[in-house]
Amino acid sequence: MTRREEKRNLETIPVGSLGMIPLEGCINLGKKVDYYLVKWRTERESEHKDSLAFSGYQRDTYILDAKVPRFGSGEAKGVIKESVRGTDLYLLVDVANYSLTYSLCGHENHMSPDDHYQDLKRIIAAVGGKARRITVIMPFLYESRQHKRTARESLDCALALQEMVNMGVDNIITFDAHDPRVQNAIPLHGFETVQPAYQFIKGLLANVQDLKINADHMMVISPDEGGMSRAIYIANVLGLDMGMFYKRRDYTRIVNGRNPIIAHEFLGSSVEGKDVIIIDDMISSGESVLEVAAALKDRKANRIFVFSTFGLFTAGLAGFDKAYEKGTIHRVLTTNLIYQTPELLKREWYIDCDMSKYIAYIIDTLNHDTSISDLLNPVERIQACVARYHAGETEGV
Repeated sequence: MTRREEKRNLETIPVGSLGMIPLEGCINLGKKVDYYLVKWRTERESEHKDSLAFSGYQRDTYILDAKVPRFGSGEAKGVIKESVRGTDLYLLVDVANYSLTYSLCGHENHMSPDDHYQDLKRIIAAVGGKARRITVIMPFLYESRQHKRTARESLDCALALQEMVNMGVDNIITFDAHDPRVQNAIPLHGFETVQPAYQFIKGLLANVQDLKINADHMMVISPDEGGMSRAIYIANVLGLDMGMFYKRRDYTRIVNGRNPIIAHEFLGSSVEGKDVIIIDDMISSGESVLEVAAALKDRKANRIFVFSTFGLFTAGLAGFDKAYEKGTIHRVLTTNLIYQTPELLKREWYIDCDMSKYIAYIIDTLNHDTSISDLLNPVERIQACVARYHAGETEGV
């Protein structure tokens, strides 16, 4: 795969000198992405290496020195400590990283999504329009759960997108947006929502040795009607059957801002004896996905694997520990696109899907102004991965 990607990138001139600013909450992911970019560009033999258009092409790091220092009052400012003039700039931000703290009048305050988003705007403001192009890579799209108006309420995600493009952002790349239709708020600017389907399947095949990937032994389930497209994609690519649950709600009451779920009703063929993949965009408290897993176990499903792009685990890990002990779930796969607690990474039931190489491919390709359409639709890579697994090549699937 590396060779194929490199070959297509060699012929085009970069948009500008590549620069990357991972904000503090995203620094670990940023360093991993930087590692791949440095490695590929050092190895890449380019006949244009000495030309002016390729100046600054090979460097020890593409991460630019930037900080967001805070005053004692909790106020802050964005500072970029090196030149960004003419740079093709990529900003990485994890708005879901609650582990970072700052001092607010002597009190320790955990950073909220609002704080991270504000810091992103500070860095964009510090660029001051001097970069050639600004691309924001925001894996967990800020306020994406507030994506539509159902009453007299704010449309926060749409406002944030408009605010970013008004500040000079050219492209926004996010992963598994809660509702991709939010891009209608910025119809004249770039917006990509990337699915990590390949990384999920790769992670599953590398860690579970005895899977039978066919319609008789495996099934894909969507836990609600909103996530149907994800389940349909995986099911079609792997040649599996699919089913879905829909949430029956009590519309006469509101609890914690929403109508409580009375039951999860199942639509689909029998799951008896089959391994089941439940796929969703995020695990928030995890209550919903655990209820769906329990309902599938009641229907005599075999092992249950949960794929979720963002593992927030807002109610902690105890519920998943209990479900694993009872045999309700077998493995949970989430990505490293957002903050993962050290406790989560140690869990026996958890499989971490690293997205840094994929992000590096996207950045490298976009910097060369080349199409990323094959990166966004990885059907061939998934099928090649499954073929290697069936051939018994479990190493490096």
